[in-house]
Amino acid sequence: MKAVVVDDIDKFGVTDVELDPPKTGEVLVKMKATGVCHSDLSVANGTIPSPLPVVLGHEGAGVVEQVGEGVKNVVPGDHVAISFIPSCGECFHCLRRESYLCSVAPQNGNLFDNTTRVHQGDRDIFVMSFCGLMAEYAVVPAACVIAIDKELDMKAAALVGCGVSTGVGAVIKTANVPTGATVAVFGCGGVGLNTIQGARIAGASKIIACDLSTEKMEMARKFGATDVIDPNGDAVKQIFEMTGGMGVDYAFEVVGSGKLVEQCIKATRKGGNIVVVGVGRLDDKYSIRQPIMVFTAKTLMGSMYGGVNFKTDFPMYLELYRQGKLDLDSLVSKTYTLDDAMTAFADLEKGVNARGVIVHA
Repeated sequence: MKAVVVDDIDKFGVTDVELDPPKTGEVLVKMKATGVCHSDLSVANGTIPSPLPVVLGHEGAGVVEQVGEGVKNVVPGDHVAISFIPSCGECFHCLRRESYLCSVAPQNGNLFDNTTRVHQGDRDIFVMSFCGLMAEYAVVPAACVIAIDKELDMKAAALVGCGVSTGVGAVIKTANVPTGATVAVFGCGGVGLNTIQGARIAGASKIIACDLSTEKMEMARKFGATDVIDPNGDAVKQIFEMTGGMGVDYAFEVVGSGKLVEQCIKATRKGGNIVVVGVGRLDDKYSIRQPIMVFTAKTLMGSMYGGVNFKTDFPMYLELYRQGKLDLDSLVSKTYTLDDAMTAFADLEKGVNARGVIVHA
């Protein structure tokens, strides 16, 4: 089968690989749609460390073709959305309703039994985040899939697997933004646009979009931003002007930049909340003078996968989509074939899409 494989840092492309059948507790999925996420690019360029070689892809949906022994939650023919973080229901974190931190197995490029199903001759190929969905087929843990309505658009279902859950969830689950709050979102890529959607769904009274790209900020208006900053000006100063000199109640960093986290801290009011959503390089840092957080009573929090429990939250987000409250169709700026994956990544780097999606035959 064909798959997008990273052989070395910044060296990746579409190639032929072999796939073993599913083992106990695993599912073979014929992929129908795979989102092209910035996290995939971050693995390819080394920002997110990963064993190599590795099949990219962690945001997708497809149809179950075969199940391994002991699988009870899906059957062949089921349409499924796939989560790149499992929910075992038994580990320390799952028992504390923190399934987005599920520790059933390490994310080391293998499946739960510490082996991979993907090979190229005698060479083992790892998979990204238990998934490797940028391929014609994928073998994934049953603990990473949930059956969905067969009438749902597979492209929409795929996006729920990462960008939607990460962005919307950061607002309505991690931060629990109340109706009437003021919000600033730093970074208007795919996850940032969903953070804006989350703020709209939560009923925020003011949603300020911050990005260096005027095109992205125009996209942000379509998804619910009430205001946008001038990228040529001081973002923090503009946010204070837009909020009557107070600063926002909630600032979301959705790029993965230490400097932007510092801007978020400055842009929030006393007693405000800073939510770090973006993933940056391991050597990137942010700093703040020690007394500031005490004297201003601000809260700094991280949001992993939007605080999602995919078994309950994927259906919720897809129902919001069905009701017209969550716009997933407009997120799909362009579709690609698997053979065109490198064009999709080039477009991702240019920032021309809200989200590109690979549609499989």
